[in-house]
Amino acid sequence: MGLCCPWGIDGLATLRIVLGDQLSLDLSSLNDARKNEDLILMCEVQAEATYVRHHKKKIAFIFSAMRHHAEALRQQGYQVRYVTLDDPANTGSFSGEVLRALQDRTFEHVVVTFPGEHRVLQELRGLQKTAGVPLEIREDHRFLASPRDFGQWAQGRKQLRMEFFYRDMRKKHGILMNGQEPEGGQWNFDASNRKSPPKNLAIPTSFRVEPDATTQEVIELVAQHFADHFGELEPFNYGVTRQHALQALHRFIEDRLALFGDYQDAMVQGEAWMFHAHISLYLNCGLLGPRETIQAAEAAYKKGKAPLHSVEGFIRQILGWREFVRGLYWLHMPGYAKLNALRATRALPAFYWTAQTPMNCLKQCVQETQRNAYAHHIQRLMILGNFALLAGIQPEQVQQWFLSVYADAYEWVELPNVTGMALYADGGLLASKPYASSASYINKMSDYCQSCTFSASEKNGPLACPFNYLYWDFLHRNAAMLRNNPRLAMIYKSYERFSSDRQTAIKEDSERFLASLD
Repeated sequence: MGLCCPWGIDGLATLRIVLGDQLSLDLSSLNDARKNEDLILMCEVQAEATYVRHHKKKIAFIFSAMRHHAEALRQQGYQVRYVTLDDPANTGSFSGEVLRALQDRTFEHVVVTFPGEHRVLQELRGLQKTAGVPLEIREDHRFLASPRDFGQWAQGRKQLRMEFFYRDMRKKHGILMNGQEPEGGQWNFDASNRKSPPKNLAIPTSFRVEPDATTQEVIELVAQHFADHFGELEPFNYGVTRQHALQALHRFIEDRLALFGDYQDAMVQGEAWMFHAHISLYLNCGLLGPRETIQAAEAAYKKGKAPLHSVEGFIRQILGWREFVRGLYWLHMPGYAKLNALRATRALPAFYWTAQTPMNCLKQCVQETQRNAYAHHIQRLMILGNFALLAGIQPEQVQQWFLSVYADAYEWVELPNVTGMALYADGGLLASKPYASSASYINKMSDYCQSCTFSASEKNGPLACPFNYLYWDFLHRNAAMLRNNPRLAMIYKSYERFSSDRQTAIKEDSERFLASLD
């Protein structure tokens, strides 16, 4: 391979890789880029779109955002090699495209920012051996805690709990602090974040962007190549640029943040967006940064635009949960993906794909997921995840479903939330107890039960909501592991006070219902 004039005469060029979830202009792999010499490689590849069968809208969002970001890089003066999915020369894999670029030009070395998924890290390490030139993996500075930072925080602790990590992050970064004390005199306003939705609650319209020509091309591409994937492709109204992401953040701050704290756990039939920000897909692909997002929310509090319990609840999700689950992921991978502490073996029910179930809460959440590649965190945790926990669904199947269907899902964020938070499959590494509930919680936080075949108030029998008897059956099935959990002691005492007839009914109803899933 010879040297070409565009790459300069003072030295060989560097090949700089930008992955599909690294759509940031301040990416570490670009920090020292020589715009007239170095080449940026971005590629749409079949392997990345199909290692799980991603939602059609998720693929369209990522590909369109990538194409727009490539154009933004060109406008900044960078030289970009962008490989589209339908390029006849496309090898179909990330490694194949890197090797093809190395064959077409001579490069001094390859630079990439630390990836978001362990399997991609392994692929990069394989490339380090086969590329023929040095490959440098740089730290991803877009997060507020590096894997090394988290490992140092975790060292020597008997338990890793988000709340204590979150407090340390607040102190370290000076977020919502009054000197050395938390703003408002307490760290966490979670108890103020659980209001039931009243009737006729006025919910602002969601942020929408009409597809431009580039996005429309991607929609047609996805319709052609991924027609058999889950989900509805159109209408497509997600933003796909840095400017769109900033507009979405601004709209949330202005229209939704003030009531986010009150209703962040609320669910209303026909209202997919509620008071949530809908910016996680922009954060997780790099179009938004966590620091600027946190600062925007904190500024709204200081200006009197939003109350403290709303702002703290929102910031906790980003500075607390988002950073915590990423740290936990890299601390425990690759073994974390295989954990199954409760020995759950049931296959994922078909209704997770079809929405064909008489349980209205599950039907509504799956239908919204089909339409939007989105559901908010309580729908994911306390409906979809809670059912999978109670029914004993095999963790890897649940993990793959969540990773497939949501536009914001990458393994570093999806896996700990599913394995640790929703399924307790890590045996308590993330959560102090399982996030299990009966129908009473769902009935309190939503209007789903009012339109359901089953009754949230019935405890047993054919009309009883399955969440009611499955909840107690789950505790009974897993008593050997969970009975000694101090946070469940009172609940187990309640079960033991049930009559033998009630316990028998719980067992029989659960066996009948679970058999119907099979």
